[in-house]
Amino acid sequence: MALNFANNNSLSAITAKPSGLSGGSFNLISTQTASGSANINFTSGIDSTYKEYIFKLINIHPATDNTHVQFNLSVDSGSNYNVTKTTTNFATYHNEADNNYALSYESGNDLAQGTGVQILLNEIGADNDQSACSLIHLFDPSNTTFVKHFIARTLGVSHHDYQRTMFVAGYGNTTSAVNAVQFSMSSGNIDSGVIKLYGIS
Repeated sequence: MALNFANNNSLSAITAKPSGLSGGSFNLISTQTASGSANINFTSGIDSTYKEYIFKLINIHPATDNTHVQFNLSVDSGSNYNVTKTTTNFATYHNEADNNYALSYESGNDLAQGTGVQILLNEIGADNDQSACSLIHLFDPSNTTFVKHFIARTLGVSHHDYQRTMFVAGYGNTTSAVNAVQFSMSSGNIDSGVIKLYGIS
């Protein structure tokens, strides 16, 4: 295997990427903006073009207080969002008064061969200054040999002004191609927020 070197010896002076070095580029596929939306569906752009896709959820604000942001997968272009999933997760929280904080496994938010939604972050507040952001990786969704792995890290402000962060990992237990993803709240609409879909090359 050949080694790739920068065109000089100083990192601060690098002006060009070494030839033959590739990967890691975010390629924006689509952007959707919520406005009192019951859900946000990505039904195109998830195919065999890339081996990894990333969703960025930016300032997702619920219309209903104390609700959860969640997602699900589809193998039929969004006709049904019911892929069987097994997941694991843990969460951290810390309040503004600096007197309550913890790191814990969240058994109520995992799935064991469940077809329902996967919670990304719970207890999000609906005050004007409360929202949630997330980064979700979906790996090789068009593969028809293996299950569909995903990981997510979501953070936000809860309805009682706690900073909460939830880490979720799991797989869609299907060898069919996953070709659509849906985002929603557990109660009420997505009042506002932006979701971006990227392919990673």
